[in-house]
Amino acid sequence: MAEELPGSVLFACSYNAVRSVMAAALMRHYHGARIYVESCGVRAGDLDGFAVAVMEEIGLDISSYNSKTFDQLEDGFFDLIITMSPEAQHRAVEMTRTMACDVEFWNTFDATIVEGSRETRLEAYRQVRDQIKKRILARFPAEGGPSL
Repeated sequence: MAEELPGSVLFACSYNAVRSVMAAALMRHYHGARIYVESCGVRAGDLDGFAVAVMEEIGLDISSYNSKTFDQLEDGFFDLIITMSPEAQHRAVEMTRTMACDVEFWNTFDATIVEGSRETRLEAYRQVRDQIKKRILARFPAEGGPSL
């Protein structure tokens, strides 16, 4: 592995209902035994049913996840914060004033804005899920770990 894994990673987006929840579940799947993983949002939202559905398609159950905000995090210190929306990026940069951590911005499409049939919307969520998975595996390669 070219780069050492961080000890803890926080995924953050606007509502902690889709992107950051998917990212945290995928990261836990690949690296949960080695990395503490958490997710949050600038605001708390309700877990998105389409996100639950597309994660179930690949065998990951996020249905019991409870959305939380930056202020509700139990652990306030992370080695790396990965933000998935401009709003979350701004909040994470504010956190670096009081916490020594790295921040990466992964601009990730917001599938909740897609309108249309159920299948059209599910396809948008699948694309976001697959984009996040690809990005996680590129940044944090899984050493012979379980694949999805």
